[in-house]
Amino acid sequence: MPFFFRNKHYTLASWLLILLLASAASSPQMPATASKRPNIILIMADDMGFSDIGCYGGEIRTPNLDRLGRKGLRFTQFYNAARCCPSRASLLTGQYPHKAGIGEMVEPGTYAGHLLPTTLTMAEALKGAGYQTYMSGKWHVGEDSLYWPRQRGFDEYYGLISGASSFYTLDEGRTFLENNTRIKPGKGFYATRAYTDKALQFIDKGHASGNPYFLYLAYTAPHWPLHAPEADVQKYLGSYTKGWDQVRKERYGRLVKEGIISSKWPQSIRDSMVTAWEAEPRKEHWDRRMAVYAAMVSIMDEGIGKIIRKLEEQGELENTVIFFLADNGGCAEIPHIYTKKLKEGMTEEQLSGKVGNETSYVGYENRWAHASNTPFRRYKSHIHEGGIASPLIIHWPAAIKKARLVPDVTHIMDIMPTCLEIAGTTYPASGKGNSLQALDGKSWLPLITNNPWKGHSELIWEHFGSRGIRQGKWKLVAEKNAPWELYDMENDRTETRNLATTNPQKVANLVKLYEQKAREAGVVNP
Repeated sequence: MPFFFRNKHYTLASWLLILLLASAASSPQMPATASKRPNIILIMADDMGFSDIGCYGGEIRTPNLDRLGRKGLRFTQFYNAARCCPSRASLLTGQYPHKAGIGEMVEPGTYAGHLLPTTLTMAEALKGAGYQTYMSGKWHVGEDSLYWPRQRGFDEYYGLISGASSFYTLDEGRTFLENNTRIKPGKGFYATRAYTDKALQFIDKGHASGNPYFLYLAYTAPHWPLHAPEADVQKYLGSYTKGWDQVRKERYGRLVKEGIISSKWPQSIRDSMVTAWEAEPRKEHWDRRMAVYAAMVSIMDEGIGKIIRKLEEQGELENTVIFFLADNGGCAEIPHIYTKKLKEGMTEEQLSGKVGNETSYVGYENRWAHASNTPFRRYKSHIHEGGIASPLIIHWPAAIKKARLVPDVTHIMDIMPTCLEIAGTTYPASGKGNSLQALDGKSWLPLITNNPWKGHSELIWEHFGSRGIRQGKWKLVAEKNAPWELYDMENDRTETRNLATTNPQKVANLVKLYEQKAREAGVVNP
């Protein structure tokens, strides 16, 4: 009998499993897997916009994610930490990223640039509770070997330690590992499919072990560079000649129809730095860029479909908890390698090449990123909704009997305590000889089981000087060195009507609260 059944202090997860066991005994429809703690699969997309996938209003074909979303939970107000590495730090530790050691990037500076020893990762906590722990994909929370996945609780690891690289090979200066051994991907490598293949192997190992397992599958898709095999690109080529303005309009309509956004929130206006599609002189070129991006998302979805089928074959889908999310909003960045090579004398035509193949190295920039983030403003690294709002899907048939939308305001740091409670374990006060910082996140198990949830009284964000706080319906947000803006998120989540000048006392109160909570969250110079 699992250890938590012998403890008189049952957690909510324990009672849920007891109910599942009782149901299994009386109902031939309940799968046998309900008699053990669930497997946990955490899937993260990289630099994907809020409305890219089908069940969140997108036109990109994602039938497997749509299946998970339409049979599970779709969160409508889930937030990340605005950029790759801070979001991953929060995800893995259950804390604000600054407290975990990564308030900015993975280079030491204002913050440590790696996960601190005063944190416990989800893998370490679940491994201590008897789970097998595996990871495939992007790490990006510590470049030094002291901080690699195997040193932070994962039994096995395969993937990119660094933040980004070519999907066909390994960029100079980047680190790719098989466990703790540096490797260079060989001929025929395509990152997204390689991460899926390794994840499938890990699932087989976890299943064969007889123990529950935790798999963290961190895709690099659809982060720049825009790379996808030509056969996959051809499926979308020509689909985006309608342009970004029309794509935004259509996505907005589908989001309202799905109930994910309110029709009383106006569509945010086009970014002033983005040309109206009618005036864009290179329509075919930009159609191809978005076609490659869409192909990258579809290939990721294809891999998720393989995982679903593998779980079905093993009889494990019913009692496997699958999370899907993105680490930040759509990315308006121009890849650093692109700008570096321009300075070295290469032309834009040479760097763009045939977008999607191995010789090209471009992003989809603000032109398409503002469409990916429909209906919100701004992008990755910003604290406006376009930077921090993410789709979140939870699929767990053994516990979720009716699909629904979840409107509660939630944060990426909540995922770790949720997984610990699902696994029937608790967060310790110390680990590896260190006193551990308390979790900032809150378990969603009540939400998953359709019970009342006492959420966060407020949430704060800060990244390179961009900052914000959400308290109830109010959001206070500012760009670096810019004045505060105030929005009523019940009536204007698209942040089109700044109420700061008409509500000075509310601004003053929220600024004071932000500064207090930011200090508590470890923000330097809040």
